[in-house]
Amino acid sequence: MMIFNRIKDLREDRDMSQAEVSKLLNMHTSQYQRYERGESKIPMDFAVKLAILYDTSLDYISGLTNKKRSYKD
Repeated sequence: MMIFNRIKDLREDRDMSQAEVSKLLNMHTSQYQRYERGESKIPMDFAVKLAILYDTSLDYISGLTNKKRSYKD
């Protein structure tokens, strides 16, 4: 699974809109939309913020594992 699919699934699992996520992460909604569509590469610092927001690991977001929960579990 591609990174952009993962972040979309995580957002939808939380019943959040793209606008809500972008506001929480202090960015323009249009930029977040490009990340979810796979049109822009996701910077590492943004990936870390997403992992924190969704309480998951970078390994999950990047597709290295299918385990959603963070290392704390």
